[in-house]
Amino acid sequence: MDRLRIDDSTAQAAPDFTLSEDPYALFSAWMAQAEAAEPEDPNAMALATSGADGLPDVRIVLLKGVDRRGFVFYTNMESAKGQELAQNPQAALVLHWKSLRRQVRARGRVTRVTPEEADAYFASRHRESRIGAHASRQSRPLADRATLMAEVADLAARYENAPVPRPEHWTGFRIEPVSIEFWQNGDFRLHDRVRFTRAGDAAPDAPWSRSRLYP
Repeated sequence: MDRLRIDDSTAQAAPDFTLSEDPYALFSAWMAQAEAAEPEDPNAMALATSGADGLPDVRIVLLKGVDRRGFVFYTNMESAKGQELAQNPQAALVLHWKSLRRQVRARGRVTRVTPEEADAYFASRHRESRIGAHASRQSRPLADRATLMAEVADLAARYENAPVPRPEHWTGFRIEPVSIEFWQNGDFRLHDRVRFTRAGDAAPDAPWSRSRLYP
């Protein structure tokens, strides 16, 4: 329940990631290794956004879906990041797997997932998490925790014998990357870096250009 959804149909072993031609297949392989190696939340990622003022903002969220269309996370649209994405629908992410000494970075435009995708993911969440999505006025001032917990209790009673619907202000966003970079730690800071790029208006199945980068 409430797990990362990843299209691993193209996953492959990647003994030398610098030779890979497919960033999504490579990501699938790395994520599978991270899920086996990381003790908690291998899908935790830093998400960077900025609003109309251009001032960057960053926080940790959970990656909840990956396919050839991009990287998906879910949030309250009235939150700080939701408002920033409404003003400037672009974002960057980074996943860092310390135990594997690796990281993946991506950046691109952001679009909303379909209502059907949002409904399906919301329904997969734990019931208390669904109630919490209704109770939380995310990013806005809160007098004290007791106020929040009272709202949670009221909502739990309201939906005691009924399904908890997805709030209209809660949905998913997909980062459609124009750049995906894979970073592998190297001795003496001589790291390996491979970056895949393509045009922002490219189709999901358009080819990627690959280049190695200096550490």
